[in-house]
Order: sequence, then C-alpha cells, then structure tokens
Amino acid sequence: MPDLGNYAVEVLSAYAVSIALLAVLIGLSWRRYMRVRAALARVENHG
Repeated sequence: MPDLGNYAVEVLSAYAVSIALLAVLIGLSWRRYMRVRAALARVENHG
C-alpha cells in the first residue's frame, strides 16, 4: 500500500464511500433487473 501521509484517512474514506456507492447502485440495478425479468416472464406465460 502506498504511503498516503497525512491524507490517509481522507483518501481511504473516499475509496470506502465510492465502493459503497457502487455496491448500492449495482444492488439496485440487480433488483430492478430481477423485477423486470419476472414481469417479462409473466407476460410471456400469459400471452
């Protein structure tokens, strides 16, 4: 790990927040994908 000096806390917390936001966005996208896929399956089965 590189030496971050006096800014280690800020840099690491920025990385943590960015990773958390990416995880939330991926989770929300996955949940929407599953709902849309289920809705499409229902439409295809009733069509």
